[in-house]
Amino acid sequence: MRIALLPAGHFIDGEQSMALNLDTYLGLEPTALKLETRRMAVLADNLANVDTPNYKARDIDFRAALAAASSTSSSLNLATTSPQDIGSDPTASGSADLKYRVPLAPALDGNTVDGQLEQAAFADNTVRFQATLTILNSRLKDLMTAITGS
Repeated sequence: MRIALLPAGHFIDGEQSMALNLDTYLGLEPTALKLETRRMAVLADNLANVDTPNYKARDIDFRAALAAASSTSSSLNLATTSPQDIGSDPTASGSADLKYRVPLAPALDGNTVDGQLEQAAFADNTVRFQATLTILNSRLKDLMTAITGS
């Protein structure tokens, strides 16, 4: 049986097509990629403000954000008129998963950014981003192979 990107129940050359839900096929990787991109921006902001007085380091609770994003994707979403409305996308920049980092040793000027910790977190996030991208790329290649047959 061939895989065709048509609604279920349609026939091609006498064979029934299979419905393909691309969101289900790709899994959580697109959402994880959005969250990792957002976390990279937050960590870059922290690194850029390492010497700014009273700057508070922030980070994303990745597990909580991914859990929130996966639970909202499987349930009914509220219609919103603005990204700041309740029930908006958990991968959006203003969501509650952005937390202040507890400093190991706060500076006298009130800055809570630890440059080495931020660099390590940025490097770790970069590796995770690349792994997620590799998995997503593999799934898309498999889909292209199924579509083209080669």
